[in-house]
Amino acid sequence: MSAAHAKCCDPNGTVHGIPTFPWQMAPMGLATRRQLRARGLRPGGQQMAAQVMRYSRGTGAPRVAYLYRIANARPVRPMTPAKWAAHAKAMAARRTCPACRKDAGYVIPTSLGMCVTCAYPTSHQELTS
Repeated sequence: MSAAHAKCCDPNGTVHGIPTFPWQMAPMGLATRRQLRARGLRPGGQQMAAQVMRYSRGTGAPRVAYLYRIANARPVRPMTPAKWAAHAKAMAARRTCPACRKDAGYVIPTSLGMCVTCAYPTSHQELTS
């Protein structure tokens, strides 16, 4: 067993305060939030049951994913018409350019803060001519 693997193996929770398992070695019956969501479930207010950990090769810092009991998970709440309307409004705001006030047809990049046409007007003219 490697040293990094050994640091991540704490099934009793004596070192990390919560049962900790190496990456991809969690016991059956536990899942991350994403895994629960893929099954149409949510944690439903339960506390974390355990965590999986691995050390990053580049930085050496640990990466952690919290695990929840599948048996205690609840079904995801369905979206109401009001929530769908709010979601549609938020997505429309992300597509609207603040400079020209037009719907760009894509999400405006935060790095530019405006649509590509407004950010690079001379480059766009050269491409269309």
